[in-house]
Amino acid sequence: MEAAQQLQMVVAEVQAARQQVASLNAQLRELEGTVQAVKAQPEDMALHRQMGTILVEVEDRPQLLEDLESTLVQMKAAVSTMAEREAELISTYEKLKQSLEG
Repeated sequence: MEAAQQLQMVVAEVQAARQQVASLNAQLRELEGTVQAVKAQPEDMALHRQMGTILVEVEDRPQLLEDLESTLVQMKAAVSTMAEREAELISTYEKLKQSLEG
């Protein structure tokens, strides 16, 4: 494959990785907000969780928080992995760019 074509492919991959990182970061912020909202909700007030197209009352708050925090840990790991991949792609891009220039 020609270097210019490789460069174009890497650019497309970098853009896709950046979009995924941005999307994951948005989901992460939303999830962090949800965890804070659950923690701030008074115990005497009901909490509901969306399941498909309906809302179901949550009976086990500690389990809900545990589930949310577990998902939060997984999301942070996914963001980290995608950010590392993005950095690798940028490095590859820089190397290909230098080989084309030099």
